[in-house]
Amino acid sequence: MNRRLASLAMIALALAPAAAQASSKAEGEKKKKGGNQTYIEMDAVTATIIRPDGHRGVLMVETGIDTPNMAFHDKAMLVLPRLRAAYAQTVQIYGAGLAPGLPPNVDYLSRELQRQTDETLGMKGARFLLGSVMVN
Repeated sequence: MNRRLASLAMIALALAPAAAQASSKAEGEKKKKGGNQTYIEMDAVTATIIRPDGHRGVLMVETGIDTPNMAFHDKAMLVLPRLRAAYAQTVQIYGAGLAPGLPPNVDYLSRELQRQTDETLGMKGARFLLGSVMVN
């Protein structure tokens, strides 16, 4: 019995540094990836499209917002779910009408997503930032 207890204790001691390292990595992932205090990084927005071969594909748009000051930043953080929903709806409608084989019109997407940003926040001032637009 003592051998079992001793071997369990040795295993626990051996795994303790790995658990501590995993915990510190999880805390590090919660930190902001880049930008300054006024930048809000958002998840990519996706939409289903039809590829030239007739199969379904994915249109992926990476987004972000730059706010002029911290008060505006705090308001944007409060309505972030509404912003994501507005962006998703805009990209999905655009993706549904995208002709197979044509590249997406990045200028149009940027303009429409900026309009959604202004409408959702209720005022102008925040800049919509377009990361990348990919079609798979």
